[in-house]
Amino acid sequence: MAFGTAAITNLYTALNASFNAAFQGAETWFTKLAMTIPASTGTIDYKAIIDFPGIREWLGDRQARSISPINMTLTAKDWEGTIFIKKNDIDDDQLGLYGPMVQQLAIEAKQHPNELIAALITNGGTGTAYDGIAFFSAASHKIGDGSTLYGNFDSGASTAWYLFDTSRPVKPFIFQLRQNFQQTAMDAPQDEVVFNRKTYRYGVDARYEAGYLFPQLAYKSTQVLNKTYLAAAIAAMAAYTNADGRPLRVRPNILAVPPSLEMTARDLVYGDYYLGSLATGGTADYVGGAMTNVWKGALELMVIPELI
Repeated sequence: MAFGTAAITNLYTALNASFNAAFQGAETWFTKLAMTIPASTGTIDYKAIIDFPGIREWLGDRQARSISPINMTLTAKDWEGTIFIKKNDIDDDQLGLYGPMVQQLAIEAKQHPNELIAALITNGGTGTAYDGIAFFSAASHKIGDGSTLYGNFDSGASTAWYLFDTSRPVKPFIFQLRQNFQQTAMDAPQDEVVFNRKTYRYGVDARYEAGYLFPQLAYKSTQVLNKTYLAAAIAAMAAYTNADGRPLRVRPNILAVPPSLEMTARDLVYGDYYLGSLATGGTADYVGGAMTNVWKGALELMVIPELI
């Protein structure tokens, strides 16, 4: 079979169709936690602000809130995935292997932003938010002029779990999409790899990046995951205020856990009762019998595989 024949065109048409179908069908979770920003340029300065805007009674002239915009820039990175197709496989009609390979490539491409957001969550103790403070901080984030501080991290000695408020137009994280995945191929006879190695190349590439946005909408705890510490975390988020001292009305709607905490989290989110004795800090919450689970249905459970 000669190079550049219709067979090559037909092959790439089929591979593109397989990629697109698998890409559309792949499930992701990052869009629940990240605000997707379509970008027309590689770098965007979001000028995130320390305080949420609010409404006041109009008395006299309008009063613009004294805010402290931070130049928080995010630059899209280049990402790619490539597979090699042997000319002999085309000649011998051995192409069945490449369809599944391309489908898996599509799934990896669609779910790659999950890994970026998971990395931000995992590294939130050192990665900085717009105010220059670690995204998850015990009591260092500033409100307004910085005279008031708040924290979104409860330090303990157990596996980390997280609360997020994703009920608003803004989210805890940003996903900046400059260019979604597109397919390309190198199959011309004069291509070096084709000429020297009888190998075609099929690849996909995209441009995007993820970053931190609002720590007010996120909370991390390394205390034991139980009803006592869950209630404390929810109460801490509910206490957040703006620069005027008005409540931000933060109400977490997602409990995110790694796979190792799934069973415990399911009991908290879906169970009808607490059964048996549960000790916290040496004090029994209750002993024997059963207690109604007041948190049933209050949160959506997200088990994030990348949080390992």
